[in-house]
Amino acid sequence: MPDYRRAWHPGGTYFFTVNLLQRQGNDLLTRHIDLLRKVVGLVRQRHPFIIHGWVVLPEHLHCIIELPPGDTDFATRWRLIKLTFSKALPITERRSKVRIARGERGIWQRRYWEHLIRDEKDFHAHMDYVHINPLKHGLVKRVNEWPYSTFHRLVEKGIYPADWAGGDENKLEYED
Repeated sequence: MPDYRRAWHPGGTYFFTVNLLQRQGNDLLTRHIDLLRKVVGLVRQRHPFIIHGWVVLPEHLHCIIELPPGDTDFATRWRLIKLTFSKALPITERRSKVRIARGERGIWQRRYWEHLIRDEKDFHAHMDYVHINPLKHGLVKRVNEWPYSTFHRLVEKGIYPADWAGGDENKLEYED
């Protein structure tokens, strides 16, 4: 395994991808969207962060969050979000012996992808990526049709036009 090092930058702005363990045919996150929203709100009360962009798809999510000045601890926030969400659901998933021995539910992938946003151009590219994702995955024909996204809030603030990415996006080359 490569010697991967997380980028711990006090007060940093980060892009995250967080996946469910079972990605095929799983709609757990959108089916339990109210629970996920509640859990994120509870974690934000104890461990504040600013949400710049967030999209929840059936089996994974992407977001851009900003930590408070001097704070580098995004790991605790994700641990609490995943743990609290999982504990609120009945145990119906298949769990390996290893997961059972560790007391893990088998809902989330253990790891997540994080990227420290470097500059304004990087920020805008990742914001676009977050919001185009439902279209990219074929869940909608237009970004504004996906209800589980901060896109609508950003349209209200005048940051995105309501018809953004509502046409021919065949040229986009984003990858998960």
